[in-house]
Amino acid sequence: MLKRISVLILFTALSVVLLSAYTTKKKTRILVFSKTTGYRHASIPVGKKALMELGASQDFLVDTTEDASVFTAKNLKHYDVILFLSTTGNVLDSAQQSAFEKFIRSGKGFVGIHAATDTEYDWPWYVGLVGASFESHPKQQTARLYRVNKTHLSTLTLPDTWDRFDEWYNFKNINPSTHTLLRIDESSYTGGKNGDNHALAWYHDYDGGRCFYTALGHTDASFNEPLFLAHCLGGIKYAAGIK
Repeated sequence: MLKRISVLILFTALSVVLLSAYTTKKKTRILVFSKTTGYRHASIPVGKKALMELGASQDFLVDTTEDASVFTAKNLKHYDVILFLSTTGNVLDSAQQSAFEKFIRSGKGFVGIHAATDTEYDWPWYVGLVGASFESHPKQQTARLYRVNKTHLSTLTLPDTWDRFDEWYNFKNINPSTHTLLRIDESSYTGGKNGDNHALAWYHDYDGGRCFYTALGHTDASFNEPLFLAHCLGGIKYAAGIK
């Protein structure tokens, strides 16, 4: 009888521990950074609002800032993903860059949206992380995208062929180690300069961490578009290591 009681007490205690661990599970936390020192996209406020709403609906935490002083090793350790939302120009000093590099090397994630490639041209590590540098773009117009990868979290819900209106980037300093998710058909619009394999979204492992980038997202309308938001959500989950 005493043995049965001991087993019951042990089982009850274990159940409480497991339940406590489950209920206190750490939420995914994202830092959305949108500092600009060059061109400033009008869609940034709409984008921040959409990402905060996305976080609320998906039960992850979203902090937004344009204050580069938050880029310290002590502060960044609280985040799972850093997201650059249409940043432009040189946005971090050398100490802040070092903190960001340490963050990625610790196994964390990065997401870049649109003008994240129009950022930190003189920082080779960052160019390698984001996957390319912005070179130019034609006028905004409708173009055709093709889903190259059908199994990635960021493309699962996208159509194989996707006609949409946006601002389409041409790139330089392209990292050959990235994996293409979406490519644009340059015959479907005017002004493309990257040829038949013109990638518009990609992902890769980088220096111990994970990176997702999409060139989509110039317009305000993008951040009210369910397919685009699903694309971003999948990229965030990939970067956070969520399966």
